[in-house]
Amino acid sequence: MSATEIDAPLARGVIQRLAAIFPPSALALDLASRTAYSYDNSRRQGLPQAVLFATEAQQIVALVTLCREQRLPLTVRGRGTGTTGASVPDQGGVVLSLERMARIIEIDPANRTVRVEPGVTNRQLQQALAKEGFFWPPDPTSAAVCTIGGNLGYNSAGPRAVKYGTPRDNTLALTAVTGAGEILHTGVATTKGVVGYDLTRLLIGSEGTLAIITEALLKLTPLPEAQRTLRLLYDDIAGATSAVSAIMAQPVTPCALEFMDSGALNLIRDYPGLDLPPEARAMLMIEVDGSEACLDAAVAAISEAARNPSLRSLRSAANASESKALWQARAALSPAMRRIAPHKINEDVVVPVSRIPELISGLERLSQQYAIPIVNFGHAGNGNIHVNLLIDPHHPQQAAAAGQCLDQVFDLVLQLHGTLSGEHGVGLEKRDFIDRELDPIALGLMRSLRRLFDPDAILNPGKMLPP
Repeated sequence: MSATEIDAPLARGVIQRLAAIFPPSALALDLASRTAYSYDNSRRQGLPQAVLFATEAQQIVALVTLCREQRLPLTVRGRGTGTTGASVPDQGGVVLSLERMARIIEIDPANRTVRVEPGVTNRQLQQALAKEGFFWPPDPTSAAVCTIGGNLGYNSAGPRAVKYGTPRDNTLALTAVTGAGEILHTGVATTKGVVGYDLTRLLIGSEGTLAIITEALLKLTPLPEAQRTLRLLYDDIAGATSAVSAIMAQPVTPCALEFMDSGALNLIRDYPGLDLPPEARAMLMIEVDGSEACLDAAVAAISEAARNPSLRSLRSAANASESKALWQARAALSPAMRRIAPHKINEDVVVPVSRIPELISGLERLSQQYAIPIVNFGHAGNGNIHVNLLIDPHHPQQAAAAGQCLDQVFDLVLQLHGTLSGEHGVGLEKRDFIDRELDPIALGLMRSLRRLFDPDAILNPGKMLPP
């Protein structure tokens, strides 16, 4: 669509048909509402021509049918916490918010499942499950506000993925509306099943480009009997990253293994209760869970694997409040970076765990080469490192070098047999880079699949796959 078409109001006939599908409280045409749904947690923005709030699948079927007839772009979103622009309506059209589809339909402890709608937030779900003695493993940093639909759309995981896996590993079945306006049921209600192709895993991580998820059957895990949080400080990054490889090579898998480099530590040194000595150049935060009887042995095994000449201190949280303070410091890191560098470039790349040392040393070289501060932290147990280029767009040298530096970051990741995104997705931010990772045959098949699911290219057009 052209800029003129994007800015133009919807035709009266289209508005009347939308009003027949959605009640007045679920159809927003005013500028303030449209602006509120024009952006996500990236720096991108695109003004939609209308915002709709669905409460049932049949409304979505009718909306998709209308959008197909009118060739109207349809962008689906939850709470807009994504960082890659995947929920930004950059081509205008309509935004479909699923935030009002927020029912926890059924918790089934006997079968360790829960059936939910996509607008339930991660925290709401976890609180409800905890009362039954369960949890759903994915735990993004934005869990307080991000929705289950968003978690599924991006395959967003978080620290616990190192032990418990991602949404793809913890979802049994989906109900969704395709771009053809058909209701699709995928998956099974059992933990084993091999009939047909795995469309459930295909839809998870597809960023709303294939279908709109309206319901999910999620696989639950019993809450652990006990857990322990460890903080390890190292004199250098090489020691910390070597420890990560050693930890992941022994039998006990931690439920979280987080890494922070010296740049990250400098941003949180003054956080209450952390007591970080200036000599510490890297930190690992490790959480171990399991039965109370086995926890001491598990902690001992991980602690032994983590020891090397670079280890400065190893501290175990004395109680739940101290453990909470450590994790709050980790959660405070991203906001701290955004305060000092609001225009920073935030990438979440993944490399094999054994190659984390090469990644970090390569990033240090790029930081020096381009005179751009680079802060690294993330889920080291999976090799998922969040690389933050703290650029100042008003600094001519940094502004000029940012694109080339990012280009070299991606080349480095691929040279190390990594991937360009672990959990933030592709959206618009990485769309034009993914043909470096995916070969032409794979891209061709993905485009063909997209046409099958969305024959008129109305669902999140222009996202994820390069033109």
